[in-house]
Amino acid sequence: MKERLSRLKAVKKLIKTNRIESQDELLRHLEQEGFEVTQATLSRDLKLLKVGKVSDGHSGYVYSLPDEEDARETEQIYVQDFLRGYVSIDFSGNIVVIKTFGGHADAVSNALDQFNMDEILGTVAGENCIFACLKEGVSGKDFMRELKKRIPDLEEE
Repeated sequence: MKERLSRLKAVKKLIKTNRIESQDELLRHLEQEGFEVTQATLSRDLKLLKVGKVSDGHSGYVYSLPDEEDARETEQIYVQDFLRGYVSIDFSGNIVVIKTFGGHADAVSNALDQFNMDEILGTVAGENCIFACLKEGVSGKDFMRELKKRIPDLEEE
């Protein structure tokens, strides 16, 4: 976990301070910083950080981080999707069951996925219900505590 956070910090710093055009180039920079990273892990990191490619104004594209205001606005959209669609949250063992209004499970599940919670292994959405599998050792109460950090207005039952 600590390595992941320091790697994400390094990725941000590298993108802010260098003109990086490809994942291969970013991987080389990370290796120079002492990180051993696979391309798949780097892809996940870039998605988590919401890194995009923007025109450099000349002949190519470079990696760019979203500004803080854009990131906050995007997260607020997901928070509203979650609050608008969920009905109840319950858990047993390492399974969380989130009941939603009909047709809202996809939006609520997508919001949950976009929160990038380390506690969750994955989610599966149906028509009006979502199953989230928690990582080993993570309780439903741990999950709820972390979810409340992202959604302070979440009503607990």
